[in-house]
Formats: sequence, C-alpha cells, structure tokens
Amino acid sequence: MPRTLRRAIVTLALIGLMIALEFGFERVVTDAAWRQLALAAMVNIIVALSLNVINGMAGQFSIGHAGFVGVGAYTGAVVASNIHIWLFIHHRTESAPLFQNSFLVMPIVLLSAGAMAGIFGFVVGLPSLRLKGDYLAIVTLGFAEIFRLVIATAQTGGDAGGGISGALATLGGQNGYGGPDVRTILTTVTDPEVTARLNTYENGGVPQYAGPFWIFGAVVVVALIAWRLKFSGWGRALRALREDEIASAAVGVDPTRYKVTSFVIAAVGAGVAGGLLASMRDGNPTIQPDQFTFNTSFDAITMVILGGSGSVTGAIFGGVFVTFTVKMIEQLQGLESVQALKVQFPSLDLNALRMVVYAAVLITLMILRPEGLFGERELFKKARTKKSPSSNDTPDKPVATPVPEPAKPEAT
Repeated sequence: MPRTLRRAIVTLALIGLMIALEFGFERVVTDAAWRQLALAAMVNIIVALSLNVINGMAGQFSIGHAGFVGVGAYTGAVVASNIHIWLFIHHRTESAPLFQNSFLVMPIVLLSAGAMAGIFGFVVGLPSLRLKGDYLAIVTLGFAEIFRLVIATAQTGGDAGGGISGALATLGGQNGYGGPDVRTILTTVTDPEVTARLNTYENGGVPQYAGPFWIFGAVVVVALIAWRLKFSGWGRALRALREDEIASAAVGVDPTRYKVTSFVIAAVGAGVAGGLLASMRDGNPTIQPDQFTFNTSFDAITMVILGGSGSVTGAIFGGVFVTFTVKMIEQLQGLESVQALKVQFPSLDLNALRMVVYAAVLITLMILRPEGLFGERELFKKARTKKSPSSNDTPDKPVATPVPEPAKPEAT
C-alpha cells in the first residue's frame, strides 16, 4: 500500500475515533469526576510533551512552565467567552456551548493561546543565551510567579481605573475569570434588540467547548509533532547542544537560534494546553491564578523526569501517572481510616505530603535510574525507510586482473 494512502486512512480513522469519543465518552465514563480526570490527564500530557522540548531535548532547566500554561489559559478564556457572547447575540444560538459551534471557537482559542504564550516564551527565552542551570531556572520561576501575582493582586471593582489596571481588573483578580461582565457590555450597546437578547444571557462562566474531540485530538497532534521533532535534524541538534554546546557550535549548530526556538515551541505547546484547560468540558468554568502555582510547574517537571528526559512516550506516561496519582491521594483522604487519623492528628494533610512523596520518588530515580523510566528510549521504535535496490545503486563488481605466473629458470 502506498505511504500516502496509508497515512490518509490512518488520519481518517483517527478523526472518526475522535468524533466517536465526543459523542460516546459520557456513555463510557458515566461519572463526571472521572471524565474530568481523564481530560485533565490529556491536558497534562500536552504540558509534559511541551516541557520535554526544553528540559529533555534542549537540556535547559525550566521550572516556571506553569506561567506559560497560565498565559494560554487566560488568553483562551477571554477569547472563548467573547466569541460565545458574539454568537449568542448575532447568530441567536443557545447559551450552552454546542459541538458545531466549537469549530468556530476552538481553532481561534488554540491559535490565540499558543501565539500569546509563544510571545512570552520568546521574551523568557532570550536570557537563556547567557544563563544556564540554576540561574535559568530562577528566571523561569520568577516569570511564572510574576505572572500569577500580577493577576492575583490586581484591583477589581470601582478602584480598578483604566489602562493596564483596568484590563487586569477584568481578569477577576484572586476570584478568577469567569467571562466578561454582561452589565458592562450592556452599557455600550445601543440596539434595543441586542439589549433584550443580552438580558436573557445566563453567564455560566467560561464556555466549555473543549470536549473529547478537541482534547484527545490535540494530544494526538502534539505527540506526533514531538515525535517528528525528536527524530528530525532539529531534534538531533538540540540534543547535541545539550551534550556539548561548544562542540555543537564548532560544527555549525547555532546555539542562539536553537535555544530561543526551543523555548518558543515549548511555550506554544503550554499555551495550547492552557487554552484547552480553560474551555475543558466538565472542568472548572473559572480560571484562577492559584491554578498556576509552583506546584503545577513541579508536577510538570515530575512528569518529564519520571518518564525520561527526551522520551516522547515517557512524557505521556508521566502525565497520566502524575494526574491519576493526585486523584488517588484525594480518594485516600475520604477513607474512614484516614478520617479517623485526622481526628487524632488534625494537621494530617495528604495533599501536603504529596510534595514529599514526589520529592522522594525523584531522589530515588536520581540514585537508581537517573535517566528516568524510559530514558531517551521510546516504547515504539521509529520505522526506518529502506531503499529498494536498483541497478544504479548496486556498485559494479571489480574485475579481477590476472596475476602473471613467475618465469621459469632456463636450463643450463
């Protein structure tokens, strides 16, 4: 079967599978909490795959990846909410997000979230030209904390004012962003028909357009991009810079170009994950700054290191494992034995112990298996193309030259 036809069949099969998940996922997983957990695991896979470009392939130590996810989440939430209201007013759609309308909303959301996060990734990636190791980690951590605190400490209400302060106030501050204020929109509308339409609008927070079709589909696309990136010349150049920057530059690899581009690629992936997180079905309809603390960045680092730095399948495994581990800890707190222990020890908090457990797991991996569970290896080997032998490719056999026999001595 020709390769082009095989790829077309696989693509159509994947699209059909995503559509089947969109309409059948609720029947397979009837509990909304478990559906939310499964979708959150898929979003975390995208976060781990994007961070793997910086920490795994390029060897740059970033611990502020939650900042890029937050940029994408807030950008996606603002874009999705405003497009949803525009559709409600001008196209007279229902206030509930519909699957057919998601093809108008989600592409714009993902593009804007990825682009905005990529811009911030370019700005943060510039210091990577001069900083390495712990110093670069401090820069990325500072960016994530500055982003979170600027939104969390913004003045809301009547004290917000205009300009940048007013724009930050619309993000809701510590209370989070749950869509634009319809009352503010009504003050700018002069059409009585639009006013009457807006009066019937029920603000349920950020519209949840990102169902299984978009989230599972995004995981497949991002995983394929990460796979192709790793086994391309670009990925080999990134790994060469990670091993020895001076030697790589000596053979023609531009450190400036590859380092900054790796930051931008990773930031775009994190922004896409944030856009999906903002509009995730069965998720939280508000985006809050506390969702993007250092714990979120630490979880992403754990996903990458646990699976194996530089491994695509390792990042996928780490994303699923860490997400379900958090859920297991939440379930353990509801057990009667744990509740009895809380009565005796009120300070017992398994969520706080989670960081201790993760730190212990990372220390154990660094001692016993520093490269992670997979290392740089993949669960599936990359298929190599074999060239069919032809007459032009087959070298001609050398013609044997006859060796002259030694002359016999003459008889005397």
